[in-house]
Amino acid sequence: MSFHIAGLAEADAVLDADPFAVVVGMMLDQQYGMEHAFRGGWKVRSRFGTLEPAAIASADPEAFKELCSTPPAIHRFPGSMAARLQELAALVVERYDGDVTRLWTEATSGKDLLTRVQELPGFGKQKAQIFVALLAKQLGVRPEGWEAAAGDYALEGYRSVADVVDGESLLKVRDFKQQKKAAAKAAAAEG
Repeated sequence: MSFHIAGLAEADAVLDADPFAVVVGMMLDQQYGMEHAFRGGWKVRSRFGTLEPAAIASADPEAFKELCSTPPAIHRFPGSMAARLQELAALVVERYDGDVTRLWTEATSGKDLLTRVQELPGFGKQKAQIFVALLAKQLGVRPEGWEAAAGDYALEGYRSVADVVDGESLLKVRDFKQQKKAAAKAAAAEG
């Protein structure tokens, strides 16, 4: 499977080659365009020379923050996201000996996978469900019960980044999100 989330061949190639880049992209996917978020790993690797979690975790925080803030920054809040990325890398080193794939390859069930993902910095329940769906739909990681763990994000359609396989599906996901926001806004105005 080749990723087509970042909308930039070089960044998608990093997603294909480095599973940690996928986790980084998911972490950065908040209050920021999803294709830009998923370019984060590529930006860090291009500037830092590696995406190795141990190297990121042990980097000087100020120097790493500066690297992440250099235009084009890794996020619209590059300073706080640089710190969160270092936290994420440290957790991967501590719990999984630097091998992020152990997060999902050692999960015993969909529920266990969801719990493991929710332990990552910046991954609340919804983001964790989306990531479980992304692992299943794009990487074939499907422990028993993954559908229940992912909730509606397991369904066919264009609900989240898990469903982005090309430019057209990216637009459909973006439309779906806009419709949900509009519906929520209308409901709030009525209530």
